[in-house]
Amino acid sequence: MSNTVLRQLIKSWETVFTDSERQKVLEWISEKNQSIKTVIKKIPLSKSGFWFYDEERGEIRNKNNSFFQITGLQKYNGEEIVAEQPIIIQKEIGFLGILCKEIDGVLKFLVQAKIEPGNVNKIQISPTIQATKSNFLQKHGGSKPAYLNFFLNAENSTVIVDQIQSEQSSRFLGKRNRNIIIKTDDDIEVLPSHMWLTLGQLKELLKIDNLVNMDTRTVISCLPFSMFNLDESEKAELQKSFRDKTLFHSIFDEPEYNDFVCAYQYVNDYKMFQCCENRLVPLKELKSWHFTDEEISHQEQKNFCVIFCDIQIEGREVSHWSQPMFEALGSAVFGLITTEIDGKKKFLVHALPESGCFDQIEFAPTVQIEPGEMPKHFDLIAKLFFKLLENKSYVKADIILSEEGGRFYCEQNRNIILDVPKQAVEELPAGYFWLDFKTLNRMVQFNNCLNIQLRNLISLLEI
Repeated sequence: MSNTVLRQLIKSWETVFTDSERQKVLEWISEKNQSIKTVIKKIPLSKSGFWFYDEERGEIRNKNNSFFQITGLQKYNGEEIVAEQPIIIQKEIGFLGILCKEIDGVLKFLVQAKIEPGNVNKIQISPTIQATKSNFLQKHGGSKPAYLNFFLNAENSTVIVDQIQSEQSSRFLGKRNRNIIIKTDDDIEVLPSHMWLTLGQLKELLKIDNLVNMDTRTVISCLPFSMFNLDESEKAELQKSFRDKTLFHSIFDEPEYNDFVCAYQYVNDYKMFQCCENRLVPLKELKSWHFTDEEISHQEQKNFCVIFCDIQIEGREVSHWSQPMFEALGSAVFGLITTEIDGKKKFLVHALPESGCFDQIEFAPTVQIEPGEMPKHFDLIAKLFFKLLENKSYVKADIILSEEGGRFYCEQNRNIILDVPKQAVEELPAGYFWLDFKTLNRMVQFNNCLNIQLRNLISLLEI
């Protein structure tokens, strides 16, 4: 890609709404919420018809053995079970794709007003295309998603991002989706379900609780700002667009090589020497979980339960179906601490293993606290985070955002960014690292380095 693309991205990032443009988008969402009929209700598994518990395989699956399954996972340390849970097995890789195009001199992104069965507020702003492989291969009898051919024939356009990124590793086993952004010069018919927005306008909408969905957030977090080679005059020109000069230097100045090496050495040591082992087991063998026809729940009501739903949504490729869903028992907190070090913005990240992680461990936010996790179990950094949160002047973002609505039922979590003085965080425990944006952005250009919670927080950054 030429540096022209980078200049277009930065211009798009700094181009925000006029008052009338913002009102137009909010009215568009409101009208669709009022016009689309949805009926979503919890049902017993035995009433699903299409989904059932397979006694022989020990998993919940559908009659076509497609889409996804739910089975049991136990983590062993030697022969001791140290953790267990239901987990989603969804091996297929889906598209999370956004088309962009220069319109009237500004790069704009084609987004979709889409409803997922688990959305807490019906319509959310989604990528141009958001489809599992089963969806676009029409395994369930629905129509093909609009704009699919742009992504199936990406070589005919300018590919800005094309990465296979992880999803929630606390719920999925090795789940990944293809995050892809394509720039086209073709004429595009904009359907009533879609709208062009600049990157800056998307960032503004991210300040509204539960409006921009998780899939859009992860895709825009992958934009490759750090991957262009700029001379000093080009950097000086781009710097004029940044109100946050520390972020500019974090993106475009060369990173500390030792920071990169230390972070990767830690995760590579973990992958090489950790001794825990995951084993898939029948759901009914999970000793600390209760399996009934109504739900699968932890005996201490921790984190989440598995429920079963009957779903009717107008305007979808398939309008009536049933499926299991994961329902969180409360809200998680995902928090990212930033600071200025030598004129650069640095991000405090945590190398965090999770049960379903594709490659055992990924870089996560400063804190990633699941629903129901008790303060007595917090480490030193988590305790410090909540102490710093009391100082409102440190808060740069504090937004309630929904998790993926295709598998998770009404799950919304608190996403917080704190910008603090460097002296507020003293010596770091093992597994924590200060990294600049360029390092994180280079990592995200490769698969399975930054987890989805960290990528979502990065999507909130403002120019």
